[in-house]
Amino acid sequence: MLLLFPSGPGLANIEKNKIYHKALQHSDIVFFDSGYFVLLLSIFSNIKVAKFSGYKFLKLFLQYLKSKKYKTLFTVEPNQTSAVINKSYYKKYNIDIHRKQYIAPIYKKNSLIKDLVLIQKLNKSKPFFILINLGGDIQEVLGSYLKKNLNYKPIIICTGGAIDFLTKRQAPISHLIDQLYLGWLLRCIYNPLRFIPRYLSAFKLAKLVFFAKPRLVK
Repeated sequence: MLLLFPSGPGLANIEKNKIYHKALQHSDIVFFDSGYFVLLLSIFSNIKVAKFSGYKFLKLFLQYLKSKKYKTLFTVEPNQTSAVINKSYYKKYNIDIHRKQYIAPIYKKNSLIKDLVLIQKLNKSKPFFILINLGGDIQEVLGSYLKKNLNYKPIIICTGGAIDFLTKRQAPISHLIDQLYLGWLLRCIYNPLRFIPRYLSAFKLAKLVFFAKPRLVK
C-alpha cells in the first residue's frame, strides 16, 4: 500500500511532470496535505475537504508504532546527518531502526527511479512499514517504484520533510500552525532562499483547479 502527501508546488506541476503524476495515480491513498489545495477546492469547486498533513500523520504514526513493537520500520533518508538525527528521534518512541536506514543516492528529478540496492535490502529484510523522508516530486516516484518492484506488499509512507518539523531542523511548526495552514509561511521565514521560490511556483495550481473543475465521485 502506498500513502502519499503531495505538496501544493508538486501538484502545480502535474501537467509537466508526467512521471510524478503517474506516481500519484498509482498510489492507494492520497492525503490532502496542502492547505492551499484544500482552499482552492473550496473556492472554485465548492468541495469541502479536511486537510490532513504529513506532519499530523507522522506524529500519530510514530505514537502507534510505540505500542506495536512487532511492526518493523525501515526508513529512507536523504543524507547521513538526517539519518543520525532522525534515528535519535525515533528512539523517543522506543523505535529501534538499527540497520534499517538507507541513505538514498541523488535521484534525478522528473525521471524514472531505479534502485536495485534498495530493492534487494527491502526484499531481504521485509519491513512492515517503509517511511520515505525525501523531498517532494522524488519520494512519490520512489514509493511507486517500490510498490511495483518489491516481492512483498509493505505499507509505504511518503511524508517527506515532515520529520524535519518534528526534529526541529525546519521551522518550529505546531499543531495550531498546522491547523491554520501556515506551515508554508514559517518555512519561508526560516529558509527564504529555498522555500519562497518553491511556494511561488504553486500559484499556478489555482489555474489548474479552476479549469479542471474537479468534482466528488460517489
